[in-house]
Amino acid sequence: MMGVGKSTVGRRLAQRLGLPFVDADEEIENAAGMTITEIFEKYGESGFRDGERRVIARLLDEGRQVIATGGGAFMNEETRALILSKAVAIWLDADIDLLVERVSRREGRPLLKGRDPRTVLLELAEIRNPVYAQAPLHIRSGNGPHEQTVDRIMEALGA
Repeated sequence: MMGVGKSTVGRRLAQRLGLPFVDADEEIENAAGMTITEIFEKYGESGFRDGERRVIARLLDEGRQVIATGGGAFMNEETRALILSKAVAIWLDADIDLLVERVSRREGRPLLKGRDPRTVLLELAEIRNPVYAQAPLHIRSGNGPHEQTVDRIMEALGA
């Protein structure tokens, strides 16, 4: 889910594991030569998701690394199947209040444009959480330091 700390936690996890880190959203922007917001405006969510699927498939073929995907990537059946077959998927989860606080600090989230963040996040959680639950690892992220979340992941990975 947006605001859970995928990129921040992912960077720190990669460092701990001695692996490269890749933010799929940054890779999508580089491939398209546009921001995520511009892609959504020009091609809509379905066009964005198609590009996202292609970029994630490429990343999964590039060897061992920590990849932070956007919150909606795992919702695409084809993308989810690729992730589950080629990687260890981790569902980072957090309380809605914490997510609202975090997403309110940053602009440029197309799904929140012109809408109440709490309402959007509750709607997304209802739809997405049952799908996210297919990830083999479920890690709760709290309001403490991101290192605590990394510690939980390392423990779950047995690393």
